[in-house]
Amino acid sequence: MATSEQRSSSALDTALLWLAILVLVASIAGYYYFTAYSDLVRVLGMLAGAGVAAAIAFQSQIGKTAWSYVQGSRTELRRVVWPTRRETVQTTLLVVVFVLILAAFIWALDVVLAYAVTLLTGRA
Repeated sequence: MATSEQRSSSALDTALLWLAILVLVASIAGYYYFTAYSDLVRVLGMLAGAGVAAAIAFQSQIGKTAWSYVQGSRTELRRVVWPTRRETVQTTLLVVVFVLILAAFIWALDVVLAYAVTLLTGRA
């Protein structure tokens, strides 16, 4: 059985996530409600609401786990050894050449099969 601390934490997490959803929906509704204001003001208000909603969501255990995942992803992204410009150009040219060869092969196969179908059906 779950302890009362786990239950209250889970209930608090659920409440925080629902509050975040409510704030996000309210900011979207506000964007459409305040049509008299300029688009810039409405977009900034919606972005501010989304930021507040994200801040509320990140206070829950799920949000903390998601933020930890993002930080780990950024760390792994820094460890990636990116190819040099020369390697990228060589690989791109190799892909283009193989695509052209495959296109020529498929075209030739199409011509041969079309000719064979014409011979078999007797239509010229």
